[in-house]
Amino acid sequence: MSTLALKGPYWVTVRQYRRTLWLVGAAVAASLAVVGALRIWEAQDRASGSFPYEHRLGYDMLRGAMEQLSNAMIALPLLVGAFVAGPLIARELESGTYKLSLTQSISPTTWLRSKLLTATAVALGATLALIAVYRLGWTQVSGSWGFHWFDRGAYEATGIVLIAYVLLAVAVGALAGQLIRRTLVAMAATGGIVGLVLLTLGAFRWDFLPVETITGPARENSSLIATPDNGMFVDQGLLGASGDRLPGWFCTPDSPPGAACRPDEQVTTQYLDYHPGSHFWPTQLIESGIVLALAALALYAAFRVLRARHP
Repeated sequence: MSTLALKGPYWVTVRQYRRTLWLVGAAVAASLAVVGALRIWEAQDRASGSFPYEHRLGYDMLRGAMEQLSNAMIALPLLVGAFVAGPLIARELESGTYKLSLTQSISPTTWLRSKLLTATAVALGATLALIAVYRLGWTQVSGSWGFHWFDRGAYEATGIVLIAYVLLAVAVGALAGQLIRRTLVAMAATGGIVGLVLLTLGAFRWDFLPVETITGPARENSSLIATPDNGMFVDQGLLGASGDRLPGWFCTPDSPPGAACRPDEQVTTQYLDYHPGSHFWPTQLIESGIVLALAALALYAAFRVLRARHP
C-alpha cells in the first residue's frame, strides 16, 4: 500500500487543497443524487401513464435539471482553468509561498509538474463522472428540444470533446498563472481565453465536414422536404433550371409584400442541406484534436516560462 500512497509534492498538493477535493466530490455526488432521483420519478410517472408524456411533472423536473447540468458542463472547463491559474499557480507566486517548496530539494519543474498532474487527475475524474451522470438523465430527454446530439451542452457532455477542453483549461491556467502572477486577474484571463476557444470552435465545428444534401420535387403548394431522422438542419431552398440555388419559396396569396419568393422562375427541385447523426463522432474527434494541439502548445509554453524564470 505504501507504493500507492502519494509522496513528496503530490502529497503536499493534495493536502493543501483537500477542501477543494471534498467540494468536487460533493458536487459530483449531489449531481448523481438529483439526476438519479428525478430519473426514478420520471420512470414512475411514465409507468403510470396518467398524463401525456410531455406533461408529466417528473419529466418536466428532469428536463429542468438537465438544462442546468448542460450549462454547468459547458462552464466546467472555465472553472477548472480559473482554479489552476489562480489558487493553484498565481496565488503561490504572488505570495511567494512557492519558495518554501523549492527549499525542500524540489526543482521548479517538479513543483509545477506535481501541481498540474494532480489537478489534471482530479479534473478528468470529475469530468468523466459528470459525463456519466449526464448520460443517465440524457437517455430520457434526448431528441427533445434542446437535447439533440448537435445542441450546445448535449454535444459537449455526451462525447469526448469536453475532456479535451478540460485539458486545455489546465494548460492555459498554468501558463496564465505564471505570466500574470495575480490571482484574480489570472483567473479572469484564463476563463476568457478558454471561453473564447469554446465559442470560436462552437461556431465553426459544423464546417469541419461537408453537409449532405437531399432533393425533391418543388412546385406551388407542395410541402418542404423534412430533415431526415436525427439530422441537423443546415439550409433549404430551391434549385433553378440551371442548377443554381435560389433563395425563398414560391409566392402564395398569403405571402407578405416584398417576401423572398420565386413566382416566375422555372423551378422544379428543392434541396435540403443537413448533417446526419453519423457526423457526431468525426466532428468530436476533429474538434478534440484541435483543442489538444492548443493544450500541448500552452503546456509547452508554460514550462518554457518556468525554465526562463527559474533556471
